[in-house]
Amino acid sequence: MAIKVNKKTCIGCGACVQTCPEVFEMEDSGKAKVKAQKDLPCVKSAIEECPVDAISK
Repeated sequence: MAIKVNKKTCIGCGACVQTCPEVFEMEDSGKAKVKAQKDLPCVKSAIEECPVDAISK
């Protein structure tokens, strides 16, 4: 199952990058993106910590 960031919902807070930098990074547009499809435990934490529920798996 692919990890996705909904660009319309993302507010660019960076919580996912701080929680799971191996998987997420910020784009020049200020939105988060998935840089690597790795099923790491921190992905679950990033999904839970996203304040606008923009991350899915």
